[in-house]
Amino acid sequence: MAGERIKLVVQERPELGSRATRRLRRQGFVPGVIYGHGNEPRAFAVEERELRRALTGDHGLHAILDVKLEGESKSRASILKDYQRDRVRDTVTHIDLLEVSLDETIQSQVNVVLTGDSVGVREGGVLSQASHQVTVEAKPLEIPEHVDIDITDLGVGDSLRVADLPAREGVAFLDDPDTVIVSVVAPTQEVEEEAEEGAEGEAAEGGEAPEGAAEESAESEAETAADDSGSDEA
Repeated sequence: MAGERIKLVVQERPELGSRATRRLRRQGFVPGVIYGHGNEPRAFAVEERELRRALTGDHGLHAILDVKLEGESKSRASILKDYQRDRVRDTVTHIDLLEVSLDETIQSQVNVVLTGDSVGVREGGVLSQASHQVTVEAKPLEIPEHVDIDITDLGVGDSLRVADLPAREGVAFLDDPDTVIVSVVAPTQEVEEEAEEGAEGEAAEGGEAPEGAAEESAESEAETAADDSGSDEA
């Protein structure tokens, strides 16, 4: 369970706008906003290294953050609602924190982790994971870090769905129970390659005349030209 609570001290961000935001990032800060639970949104800035510390480790992105804003005596229990990344530098450029009540349920996307060694894969099948996350509803401290599903008995042609996920006390799965998470399918690469080779052979036979036929046609044309020439001379 993601029951660990991480303290995160942030600074008030009085200046808004793109210029102020760029200046903060150059100084090693990540701008953000915290909202929810009936409170007015507050803009803040947090040191990039502190944010990285808070959002790495076993708790990951599902950690409960005890956010301490300058000028406030109490911390705010929050979760990471959204974030933006720089595609080139792969750094976080902005975060949204949602204040939550630890006694109320929330919804969250949780990664699905496959465990075990599929019997179908050992027999030559191909493992296909269609869903990598599921939507859960639980109290903040009960949101799992990930959901495990055992694929040991999964044979060729078998699949596991949301309905097959192991039940967890206090956690509800909100996705359609029939949604396929993982399946093992028969290998199709060899069949496709054979079909492509057959199509190429048919195209060669239909598009090009046999070598002997081409030679016969050339000889026939030469003989006809010779006969026409002799007739003209006569």
